Amino acid sequence: MAQPLHAETEGLDRQFGELADPDYAGWSRAESEIRMAWSRSGSAPMDLLLKRGEDALDAGDPAAAVEHLTALTDHAPDFPEGWNARATAYAMSGEYGPAVADLRRVLSLEPRHWGALSTLGGLLDEMDDKPRALAAFRASFALNPHQQDVKDAIVRLEKELSGVAL
Repeated sequence: MAQPLHAETEGLDRQFGELADPDYAGWSRAESEIRMAWSRSGSAPMDLLLKRGEDALDAGDPAAAVEHLTALTDHAPDFPEGWNARATAYAMSGEYGPAVADLRRVLSLEPRHWGALSTLGGLLDEMDDKPRALAAFRASFALNPHQQDVKDAIVRLEKELSGVAL
């Protein structure tokens, strides 16, 4: 029986700890190492599907990205980055329901995926679910406090939810 494919994130606890420290000077190296590990499924063909999906996203073709990334999630259902990339493609297409479902799958596989939490926060904000958007942004920021856009979203949503005029 083939081993399930998943991101190579075992042994990255030190990097996650460094990234979560707002005062750690080497946070960008830790972030880069985590992102690199997230992008490796352990299978060259699956990594190629991820790259093709990401290339389609970069080219502004979310429909093609969904096709590549659906093939990836079908063949590697335990690989969080496939679900994360497909969520991005769905979000680009305005398909928020499938995007949120894919983000939930990412977070069930990799609860420390700050990017998925940030994207989820943005989608929930777009869907006018401000309290849950704020919670997602806060969770993302706790994992990676070096995200200025997430920090700005937290401040904005806290003001909105407290009734303070912006």
